Amino acid sequence: MAAARAKTLEAAVQGQQVTVKRVLSTTVTDEDIALLRQDIRAMKMQVIGQNMSLSNGEAEKFWPIYKHYADDLHEVNNSKYELLKQYAETWATMTDQDALIYVRHWMEVDAEAQALRLKYVPAVTQVLPGRKAATFFQLDRRLSMIVDLQLFSQIPLAHMKESSSTTP
Repeated sequence: MAAARAKTLEAAVQGQQVTVKRVLSTTVTDEDIALLRQDIRAMKMQVIGQNMSLSNGEAEKFWPIYKHYADDLHEVNNSKYELLKQYAETWATMTDQDALIYVRHWMEVDAEAQALRLKYVPAVTQVLPGRKAATFFQLDRRLSMIVDLQLFSQIPLAHMKESSSTTP
C-alpha cells in the first residue's frame, strides 16, 4: 500500500505533474502512515540523488548533511502528521474557535519547516556550489509540496459538513 503511494508520488515528481489519488481512508493506521513516511523519505532521497549530478567528493560531503536535515525534518513532520490526524478526527464537530486554532498551528508547523530549510542553507552551500545547492532546495520544496498535496487533499475543507461532502 505505502509503496504504491510512493510510486505514484515519484511518477508525479518525474513528470512534473501532480496526480492526486485517495491516500487516506477511515482504515488507515498509524503503522500505515509510518510505512508511507518511510517510503517517501527513501523516494525523496532517490529523486534528489538522480537530479543533483553530484561528483563523488560533493556526494561524500552532501549526504551526511542531508541525513541530518531529513532527521530534523522528520521531527517537524511529526507535528504536521499529528495535526492532520487530529483534524481528520474532529473536523465534523470543529467549532469556529477550533478551526482558527488549527489554522494557527498549521501555520506554525509550516514556519518550523521553513526555518529548518533556512538553518541548513549555510551547511549545504559550504559543500555544494550555488546552483547545486539551489537545485537541492528546489527539489526538497517541490517534493514537500507534492506530499502535502497528496495528504491534505484527502481531508475535507472546514466548512463542509460530513453529510454533504463530495470527492472532486
